[in-house]
Amino acid sequence: MQNKGAIRLFAILLVLVSLYQLMFTFQTRRVENVAKEMAGGDAEKEFAYLDSIKNETVYNFLWVARKYTYQECKEREINFGLDLKGGMNLILEVKVADVVKALSNYNTDETFLKALKAAEEAEKNSSEDFIKLFGKAFSDIDPNAQLATIFNTVELKDRVSYNSTNEEVLLVIKEESTSAIDNAFNILRSRIDRFGVTQPNIQRLEKAGRVLVELPGVTDPQRVRKLLQGTASLEFWETYENSELFESLVQADTKVREMEAAKAPVSEVEEEAVEETTGDDTSLVDQLAADATSADSLEAASATSLFTYLQPNHPQQRGPVVGVALSRDTAEVNSYLANPSIKSLFPKNARFFWTVKPIEKDYLVSRFGNDVNDKETAYQLVAIKVSTHDGRPPLEGDVITSARSQTNQRGQFEVSMSMNAEGAKSWSRLTGANIDRSIAVVLDGFVYSFPTVNQKIDGGQSQITGNFTPEESQDLANILKSGKLPAPARIVEDTVVGPSLGQEAVDSGLTSFIWAFIVVLIYMLLYYGIRAGWVADFALVANMFFIMGVLASFGAVLTLPGIAGIVLTIGMSVDANVLIYERIKEELRSGKGIQLAIKDGYRNAFSAIIDANVTTFLTGLILFLFGTGPIKGFATTLMIGIATSFFSAIFITRLIFEKMLSKNKTLVFDTKVTRNLYKNLHVRFLEKKKLFFIISAIAIVGSLASLTTRGLKQGIDFTGGRTFVVRFDEQVSSTDVQDALTAEFDGAHVETKQFGNDGNQVRIATNYMIEENSEAIDNQVEAKLYNSLKTFVKGNVTQDEFLANYRMSSQKVGPTIASDIKKNAGLAIGFSLLVIFLYILIRFRNKEYGFGALAALVHDVIIVLGVFSVTYSFMPFSMEIDQAFIAAILTVIGYSINDTVVVFDRIREYFKLYPKRAKDEVVDAALNSTISRTVNTSLTTFVVLLVIFLFGGEVIRGFVFALMVGVLVGTYSSLFIATPVTFNFLNKKKQKK
Repeated sequence: MQNKGAIRLFAILLVLVSLYQLMFTFQTRRVENVAKEMAGGDAEKEFAYLDSIKNETVYNFLWVARKYTYQECKEREINFGLDLKGGMNLILEVKVADVVKALSNYNTDETFLKALKAAEEAEKNSSEDFIKLFGKAFSDIDPNAQLATIFNTVELKDRVSYNSTNEEVLLVIKEESTSAIDNAFNILRSRIDRFGVTQPNIQRLEKAGRVLVELPGVTDPQRVRKLLQGTASLEFWETYENSELFESLVQADTKVREMEAAKAPVSEVEEEAVEETTGDDTSLVDQLAADATSADSLEAASATSLFTYLQPNHPQQRGPVVGVALSRDTAEVNSYLANPSIKSLFPKNARFFWTVKPIEKDYLVSRFGNDVNDKETAYQLVAIKVSTHDGRPPLEGDVITSARSQTNQRGQFEVSMSMNAEGAKSWSRLTGANIDRSIAVVLDGFVYSFPTVNQKIDGGQSQITGNFTPEESQDLANILKSGKLPAPARIVEDTVVGPSLGQEAVDSGLTSFIWAFIVVLIYMLLYYGIRAGWVADFALVANMFFIMGVLASFGAVLTLPGIAGIVLTIGMSVDANVLIYERIKEELRSGKGIQLAIKDGYRNAFSAIIDANVTTFLTGLILFLFGTGPIKGFATTLMIGIATSFFSAIFITRLIFEKMLSKNKTLVFDTKVTRNLYKNLHVRFLEKKKLFFIISAIAIVGSLASLTTRGLKQGIDFTGGRTFVVRFDEQVSSTDVQDALTAEFDGAHVETKQFGNDGNQVRIATNYMIEENSEAIDNQVEAKLYNSLKTFVKGNVTQDEFLANYRMSSQKVGPTIASDIKKNAGLAIGFSLLVIFLYILIRFRNKEYGFGALAALVHDVIIVLGVFSVTYSFMPFSMEIDQAFIAAILTVIGYSINDTVVVFDRIREYFKLYPKRAKDEVVDAALNSTISRTVNTSLTTFVVLLVIFLFGGEVIRGFVFALMVGVLVGTYSSLFIATPVTFNFLNKKKQKK
């Protein structure tokens, strides 16, 4: 074996890296278990504790090399998907069509409205952006029509004139719509930061205007929906100067100290003070101690005060900022300032808002000292002055007509802001009354900027300066434009998984994983003997370890389908070991010694292993590119598993065997039972090809007939709709539940199905009001769900209790999302078939092999679809066609081509070995030589899937069933469809020559 030292070094490094990465997960689990015990089941207390220690060291790597805080460990741990730990998954959309309407001031021009409608229809089947489609539709409807007449509005008059060409107007519309979407994204991001969840995820999706939001562990989905869909509230406020409130702040500090001191006995206060002064962060305590000039002041400093959490600005410091607090302390400051006895110390019209942007690192260190953690953030507290009788801001954002980033004469970035006539008057009064003072720009209760007024501003045209970076000036311009946000973000997909259902998914996933792993380990020992079986088992264990380490390294998300992907990898990774072992057995039977047999066995198996792994990896890659959420998680684990299993099977096992040989240990690759199994097989496959073609034709015709007449049971991923899983106190009839729901949902289509094995869970699907995206409709649906099912629940539960304790999960998919999912599903399947055909064409340099493989894949897909079409009405589990099913189809394609490529590889090899023998004899001999490998791989994979099917939980049962059918059909087609079709094409090619 060449490069043995390099391979050994790489294996050791991979082990160390995996162990290093997994330690972060172990540490976070340890800390979180402590938090759970301390909280006693109170989720808010648990989060508060974890938030309070997020910047504390919890892991010393090698004790001296590096210290990691809880937050840093959390960022590096293996992430569980929402289906495993509960939470909320949302897709929000700002419709570009709505933005365009708003930019036109809702113009009613007939050509304009027709073009919008045509563009919306075209967008469903096009990858082009909406603005291009709109421009094309507008020109097609009326080539002489001018967009300038529609978009020369008050807001756009500086950018669109009556002489502007359609291309120039479209460019402006594109920029404005992009700005609106950017703004919506920034607003959503700032709102999400306030939910109090660990590791929230927000990302922009490929389609313009869509944003994916994942919120693990959310306990109040209703609040999330309300806040995310709420209209952005941009406000301009007058401010207090820091010096005007400093005395009040000092009084508040004294009051808080007195209140806290009164809460605990003196001994407790003294103990608390000693703890603080010996801790890591003593800058504030040291400062208070330095300021103390008497015993009284020292005694006062020993108690908690407002200034323990809020560092006040110096009284002579200009501006509206009264203090700075670390992120973890802002909630404590808010609590104190909201206390009536503290509020009374400040002017009645004083209010306090935090800045949305943390202070810069250098300023943070100057305020809190060098001991502050690298990951710490701190925010400024701004004092707002309420100057109106009704408590509303003197000016709101709806008066802004435009705001954009630009550079001034000195080359500095600034923001230019324009207002309408009404706003200009108010702005003139406001700036005139606040010269040399600040005006705070507030959005959703957070201060984004507080520029100082240099002079009274008339005409409504202003420039805001402030050492901005290009990004900062653009962000501020977007924020200023949020007051006229033309289209709010609406939820078009909404999935909620309760924490208990998530825990059950973890339990079922781990159970299936453990049992599948044990089954495969035992099988390899029984089939290949103790030593060879042990080596294969060691490779499997190493493979699992590497998969988890790589998942942690990449920050990948582990989902329930992802666990299925790992378990499936167990079955498929056996294939490489089987290929190698069967090759070694062949070499031994030819009379070679064990050392040479192992060397040649690995060498001869390498080509087939490479081809099989590459084709399956390509399928996983396509699934990753076209899939979303849990399906992307499945693809991730599948691809990682393929890569790590290749390394484990090819290199780690080889190192072990060579070590054994160096110690003269006896190696055998079979047992008494399996020694002569499949030996001397002479099945005449090609003689019976017509029989198999007839069998397949009957199956295909039957499948197509069922697909034509019965169709498929499409899930809400493809149709749009809402689903709920409801768990009752005792067994219920799904028919009774359906009757109650149908009556309440005004006759809308409702379907129910038993979910799980206990008879007390029901899965509900309905298309009721799915065309509507408003929060009011979502609330109405939840109310109807409660009203129709409350009689099935013991006791007099409220709606909130029902939704929290009985509704285990919910999902909403809007029609536009469903349309896109359906389109992506078709593209994924078609693209995967094309990619695999091209790979085989390149790899085998013969299109006949590609045609044979393609015929087998189409055969497999049609039959799997047919089985689902025939059986969906009577199977005791969900057999809906959804994203998971598409993942299953693509996996079946990958598995089938894996099988087919191994067979083709052997046929190609035999053609080279026996060039003078009849081609049909060569093909039959090649097929017979692969039977042992085919049976072993298919059997282990099928058994693994059967274990997942039995123990993996209800959620993925339909998904796994599709894989089970696919393994059987794929194995059959590799032997009886792909090879005969290829043989026929090769014969035709020979006849033409």
